[in-house]
Amino acid sequence: MRASLRTKAIEVCNKKIAAKGEGVGLSFYAFFANKNDDPELLMEAATWWIQTHALDHFEKAVKVRAMIEAGE
Repeated sequence: MRASLRTKAIEVCNKKIAAKGEGVGLSFYAFFANKNDDPELLMEAATWWIQTHALDHFEKAVKVRAMIEAGE
Protein backbone atom coordinates (compact mmCIF):
# COMPACT_ATOMS: atom_id res chain seq x y z
CA MET A 1 0.00 0.00 0.00
CA ARG A 2 1.46 3.36 -1.01
CA ALA A 3 2.49 5.81 1.71
CA SER A 4 -0.22 8.37 0.93
CA LEU A 5 -2.95 5.73 1.31
CA ARG A 6 -1.41 4.47 4.56
CA THR A 7 -1.39 8.02 5.95
CA LYS A 8 -5.00 8.64 4.88
CA ALA A 9 -6.18 5.31 6.30
CA ILE A 10 -4.53 5.97 9.67
CA GLU A 11 -6.09 9.45 9.79
CA VAL A 12 -9.53 8.00 9.05
CA CYS A 13 -9.10 5.30 11.70
CA ASN A 14 -8.01 7.89 14.26
CA LYS A 15 -11.01 10.13 13.51
CA LYS A 16 -13.47 7.22 13.71
CA ILE A 17 -11.96 5.99 16.99
CA ALA A 18 -11.98 9.50 18.48
CA ALA A 19 -15.62 10.02 17.48
CA LYS A 20 -17.10 6.61 18.31
CA GLY A 21 -14.65 4.80 20.57
CA GLU A 22 -12.32 1.86 20.19
CA GLY A 23 -15.11 -0.54 19.24
CA VAL A 24 -15.95 1.27 16.01
CA GLY A 25 -15.77 -0.69 12.80
CA LEU A 26 -15.11 0.45 9.27
CA SER A 27 -14.57 -0.81 5.74
CA PHE A 28 -11.96 0.27 3.23
CA TYR A 29 -14.59 2.50 1.62
CA ALA A 30 -14.20 4.81 4.63
CA PHE A 31 -10.85 5.91 3.21
CA PHE A 32 -12.55 7.51 0.19
CA ALA A 33 -15.12 10.17 -0.66
CA ASN A 34 -18.56 9.06 -1.81
CA LYS A 35 -17.40 9.12 -5.42
CA ASN A 36 -15.01 6.99 -7.40
CA ASP A 37 -12.55 9.68 -8.45
CA ASP A 38 -9.43 7.49 -8.15
CA PRO A 39 -10.27 3.91 -9.16
CA GLU A 40 -6.62 2.81 -9.08
CA LEU A 41 -6.24 3.87 -5.44
CA LEU A 42 -9.59 2.30 -4.53
CA MET A 43 -8.47 -1.00 -6.07
CA GLU A 44 -5.19 -0.78 -4.19
CA ALA A 45 -7.09 -0.46 -0.90
CA ALA A 46 -9.49 -3.24 -1.88
CA THR A 47 -6.62 -5.54 -2.80
CA TRP A 48 -4.87 -4.89 0.51
CA TRP A 49 -8.11 -5.40 2.46
CA ILE A 50 -9.64 -8.36 0.59
CA GLN A 51 -6.92 -10.29 -1.20
CA THR A 52 -3.85 -9.64 0.92
CA HIS A 53 -5.41 -9.83 4.38
CA ALA A 54 -8.82 -11.49 3.80
CA LEU A 55 -10.48 -9.03 6.16
CA ASP A 56 -14.24 -9.02 6.72
CA HIS A 57 -16.30 -6.23 5.19
CA PHE A 58 -16.25 -4.36 8.52
CA GLU A 59 -13.28 -4.56 10.87
CA LYS A 60 -12.38 -2.73 14.06
CA ALA A 61 -10.61 0.52 13.26
CA VAL A 62 -8.01 -0.18 15.97
CA LYS A 63 -7.12 -3.49 14.28
CA VAL A 64 -6.80 -1.90 10.83
CA ARG A 65 -4.73 0.99 12.18
CA ALA A 66 -2.39 -1.42 13.98
CA MET A 67 -1.93 -3.49 10.83
CA ILE A 68 -1.13 -0.43 8.73
CA GLU A 69 1.24 1.01 11.33
CA ALA A 70 3.02 -2.34 11.49
CA GLY A 71 3.58 -2.20 7.75
CA GLU A 72 1.35 -5.13 6.91
